[in-house]
Amino acid sequence: MDIIRTKKEMHAQMKAARAQGKSIALVPTMGALHEGHLTLVRQAVASCDVTVVSLFVNPRQFNNPDDLKSYPRKPEEDAKLLEREGVNYLYMPIVEDIYDDTEGERKFDFGMLDKVMEGTHRPGHFEGVAQVVSRLFDIAIPHKAFFGEKDFQQLAIIKKMVKDYSFPLEIVPVPIVRAESGLALSSRNQLLSAEELRIAPYIHATLIESDKLRQEKKLKTPSEVVNFVVNKLNAQPPLRVEYFEIVDSATLKQIDNWEESQYPIGCIACYCGEVRLIDNHKYYQE
Repeated sequence: MDIIRTKKEMHAQMKAARAQGKSIALVPTMGALHEGHLTLVRQAVASCDVTVVSLFVNPRQFNNPDDLKSYPRKPEEDAKLLEREGVNYLYMPIVEDIYDDTEGERKFDFGMLDKVMEGTHRPGHFEGVAQVVSRLFDIAIPHKAFFGEKDFQQLAIIKKMVKDYSFPLEIVPVPIVRAESGLALSSRNQLLSAEELRIAPYIHATLIESDKLRQEKKLKTPSEVVNFVVNKLNAQPPLRVEYFEIVDSATLKQIDNWEESQYPIGCIACYCGEVRLIDNHKYYQE
């Protein structure tokens, strides 16, 4: 596995790979890799001739400086994991290389997609995500890029960005990977105490319970499901719900009745102590 630190070299290597007729897969990450990331990586390695994993903690998507400072960083461990998985290139740029201002800022209009849920509570977050991901697409020129469904709103926004800017690549969504407890795998889980790790799976369990009650007609409307989830989680310290909304999967518009969406999904952000966790649950049969 080659470790590359400048976008000039990364782009040159990928242009050469394309000239040889090779297909390129990109897995953007911020490091502190776990089994969820590695699931993305394995799909990428299996689907393309060349796999690139980027490791870059993007400062522009953190609206809280303390969150940026505390974000876990394990680059040496990450590199060893990726090499074992058969990754060809690990791209580890510095901030000044990604944002050197030679390309200028893209202007994005995501309509309502970035105005709800995460967008409400983390202003500027998706602008930062779009800036870095679009630059990674320019640099690595992938045929496919892999993203986890845990960040469902992010995935919807990246799909729109690819469409709006006509990036010639396929976005491959990968289902949430969970621990045996049901907790969605996240780099932030490393910040949880032992007691918080015991309690955090209650988030997913409550979402599952709410869906069961919906199917049994004991919770009849989306608002009843929302109230049930929020009240039950908030009654379990140290959990504290920041938001829980049931929206249409395509538009992310909040729904008032189940007939409004063929594919309703519940998206949640919940603090466990001081650690902010996100998850989602599809309120339909796939």
